[in-house]
Parts: sequence; structure tokens; C-alpha cells
Amino acid sequence: MSAPEDLAARGAAATWPEIQQQPEAWRDVARIARAESARVRAFLDPLLAQPGLRVVLTGAGTSAFAGEVLAPALARRLGRRVDAVATTDIVASPRETFAEDVPTLLVSFARSGDSPESATATALAGQCLSSVAHLVLTCNPDGRLALEHAGAPGSLVLLTPAGTNDRGFAMTSSFTSMLLLAWLVLTGADDADVLAGRLAGAAETVLAGADRAEAIAARGYDRVVYLGSGALGGLAREAALKLLELTAGGVVSYFDTALGFRHGPKAVLRAGTLAVVFRSNDPYTGRYDDDIAAELRRALGPEDVLVLTTGGGDDGWTVDGLADVDDVLLALPYVVVAQLLALRFSLRLGRTPDNPFPDGEVNRVVQGVTVHPLPA
Repeated sequence: MSAPEDLAARGAAATWPEIQQQPEAWRDVARIARAESARVRAFLDPLLAQPGLRVVLTGAGTSAFAGEVLAPALARRLGRRVDAVATTDIVASPRETFAEDVPTLLVSFARSGDSPESATATALAGQCLSSVAHLVLTCNPDGRLALEHAGAPGSLVLLTPAGTNDRGFAMTSSFTSMLLLAWLVLTGADDADVLAGRLAGAAETVLAGADRAEAIAARGYDRVVYLGSGALGGLAREAALKLLELTAGGVVSYFDTALGFRHGPKAVLRAGTLAVVFRSNDPYTGRYDDDIAAELRRALGPEDVLVLTTGGGDDGWTVDGLADVDDVLLALPYVVVAQLLALRFSLRLGRTPDNPFPDGEVNRVVQGVTVHPLPA
């Protein structure tokens, strides 16, 4: 990877350090989870004791994808219903989202907390439900979402480490820090420091090999397909968005599951396509990932297929030391690879990653949304 000053001159003065800081940010997340443990348990334990409690994970864009990564793993770990529903869907159709008036824990993810849908979604939950509690995970203590819920009855606000309110256009350390914090507090993990240390070590190894992303981008692909299943399906969606954002649409990106890709979306393949498969640690799910990877190698050629794995392989990008962790956690070092690819593709096209849209066509904090009142 080029020297930091070179990347700063090319418009990545914020984005590159924010990608690099993630291992230490995750260690800080574990310390926060430990420090906040008593407050978290006092808030969550009575809620989670309700057998009919519905957990809804929400956010917009990348913040929504944090919920998509978490939901399958949390449902399995908690043994209860956990749904990922974007704030954009809640605001557009709240009565459909909250059609069942059951006790609900709304877990909101937000980098800034100032997107129009963030606070509106929590307000609409209150309008539609008889019993709703709010767990807010945000990177900005001064955002509207944090300020509205700090100290409010039935609400708990948790902040990610200082510095993770990414200044760059795209969410990087904010995404991974909120995701890890949510997992640690909702599962009550008692080995948070050890777990965060292992994840951070794996990510540091990925970052040490960052030149590999530069070499891949130099091949000149004009479209990239990301595939993942279960928790890694949400990660595929985030990886595709990161590439689309940082290249300002200059590289077409697509996402799907290993099995879903064959049902029509495979038509996206052509010469100049890179396929990236996030291989699951689950032995059963991983077999489907292996099948689609083999099929893609036949369709595109082995050099145009990249498999992220913990198990090695000649054409893979191996993430070491995590062969025993849940996919929801494997998503953290995996996404660092996707962030590096997005950064390098962006620079190759002459974009400025910190602000890929200098004319303001797309904004860091969403603008232009009119929130309409919900009729009684």
C-alpha cells in the first residue's frame, strides 16, 4: 500500500486511516462493552426475559446491513425472533413493519444519527406499538438520535469508540464497531477482550497484505460480484455498496447468496468481472460456497474468482486464526478486504475516496428526505 501521505494527496486522507484503525477500534469496543456491562444488563435482561419479545435491527444503508449481518446469528444465539428491517422501510410502511403489536426491542444503528429516517423510525415504532424499548448504537454523541434517546425512559444509548464517526464518505470503522458492539452486548459475551483481540489480529494480517488489493484492482475489472450466505449475505450487500460508493458508480457491483445467484442474477457475468465469495465457517453452508466458487472458476477463469476463507487454498485470501468463530464475527475481517478493494478500485479510476461525489449528487448524511406524518 502506498505511503499515507500519497493517499492523502489522492483524496483518501480520512478513508485510509479509518480502515487502518479498525483493529484497535475493536479492542476499544470490547473495553466499552465491559465497562457498560452493568448498565446494559439492567436494561436488556428484563426485556430478553419476555418470551414473546421481538427484536428488530434497523438503520439505513450500511447501518441497515449491520443488522442484516447480525440477525441470523442473533436469532440462533438468543433463540428468538430477530428481524433486520431498514429505517427506510419502517418510515415508508410502518404499519406493515409493526403489524404485530408485540413487545419489541428496536435496535438502531447510526453513524451520525442525523439521517432523517433514524429518529423518525423510532418515533413511528412508538406510534404503532404498545410496548417498545430502544437500544441505540451510534458513533455520534451529538446526533439527533443519541440526543433524543439519552436518558429517555425505555431507551439506552451506547457509543462506539471516539474516532469511529468516520469523516470519510463511506462507513468503514463505524460499521464494524457498531456491529461488534451489538453482538457483544446482545449476547452478553464474557470473553469480549479475547474475542476482539483475535478479530483484531486477523484484521491486522489482512491490512499487512493490503498490496494484494492494489494488484487486484490493477487488473481493470469493470464489475464485481460479491456472494455470501447467512450472515455473510448481509456482508455481500455491504461490500457491493462500498465499491459502488467509493468508485462513484464507476465499477458496477452486485451481491447475492451462493444459491440465489443461479436464479437469474448469474446473467451479470461477462468478461471483466471479478467474483468474490465470502466462504462460511459453517461446514454445511460452506459446501454451497465451494460449489458456486467452482462454477464461477469455470465461467470466468480461476484468476477472476477470489474466495475469502479461513481454510486456505491457492486462489483464496485466507483470514488466519478464525476457523472456529461464527460467521457474524468472521464478517469483520472479511469486510476489511472489501474496504481495501473499494479503496483501490476508487483510486485506480481517479476518484477521491473521501468524497467520491464532489458535486454533491450523493451525500455523507442523506439529504432531501421529506418526512410525512403518519395518519391516525
